Amino acid sequence: MKKSKRKWKIVGFSILGIMILGLAAFGYEYYQLQPNNHFKSVPVVSTGKTNDKKSPIENIEVKEPVFNLLLIGSDERKGQKIGHSDSMMLVHVDLNKHEYDAISIPRDTRVHLDGYGYTKLTSVQYIMQAKKGAKKGVEAAVKAVGELTGVPINYYVETNYSGFQAMVDAVDGIEMNVPFEVKLTHPWYAENKNKVINAGTHFFDGKMVTEVVHERYSLKNGEYGRQQLQEEALKGIAKKALSPNNITNLPSLVKSIPDFVIATNMSNSDMLSLGLAAKDFNPNTQLEYHQIPGIGKKMYDDILKANNYQLVIDPEKIKELVATHF
Repeated sequence: MKKSKRKWKIVGFSILGIMILGLAAFGYEYYQLQPNNHFKSVPVVSTGKTNDKKSPIENIEVKEPVFNLLLIGSDERKGQKIGHSDSMMLVHVDLNKHEYDAISIPRDTRVHLDGYGYTKLTSVQYIMQAKKGAKKGVEAAVKAVGELTGVPINYYVETNYSGFQAMVDAVDGIEMNVPFEVKLTHPWYAENKNKVINAGTHFFDGKMVTEVVHERYSLKNGEYGRQQLQEEALKGIAKKALSPNNITNLPSLVKSIPDFVIATNMSNSDMLSLGLAAKDFNPNTQLEYHQIPGIGKKMYDDILKANNYQLVIDPEKIKELVATHF
């Protein structure tokens, strides 16, 4: 009887020891994921300086968890290995103040690509992917945005339309504010041709969100209108994913990232730390969104060897935005 009791005591203490070690490991991991501990150093994909040969830089030490993140939406189709940068949003992340400033970068912006000449921003990634592979392509797009804005860029996350759909479905759909009427003139799915989405708040699954953020031809403000729709979709995703009810599901959501992200230099722990810092995200008070005005012109494209529509951005407007918000 005594031997039996001693045996169960040993088993009990062993289980208790495992539990204590497990809790200690969890506590240490949670401590490491806190932004002030996790983001002590960040990479630099683009320094923001024109023709800077030092980019990308492996890592630099930072005093505070403050960095710049470029979100890229590619038109890369399933089975393809190259695509255009169809939408871009540069986000200044301040995890100390819990503030986020976002600037949409128009896809048709006129930029200079070393060795090729002037072309549209959307073409930079496509050309460099075709010539040097996927990673060099996305890094070239990041570098082009950095040089255009003068902002150093630390992280990038790229998805495509099927990935964006999967992202929304991963959080079981979102509430999205549609600021104006949208007619789907170029849908991904034939059954949605000419469907009209009225202004207002709607619950959408991934399929419909993808349709809405893709539309620009029927919009009064064209590309700028589409940027607004993309902003509203991202706000809806962030609000849903980072809500108190979903924050415990964040680790499993991060594990499913390969289902909807086609390129990134953020690790799973980077994303988890960012998500934990942004819990209870309120886009109405924490996010400030900006657009860069420009003038559309028919101009010569050195890559296509022909004239096409390009957007000429006022460099002074960019400097003003960056100085104020970045």
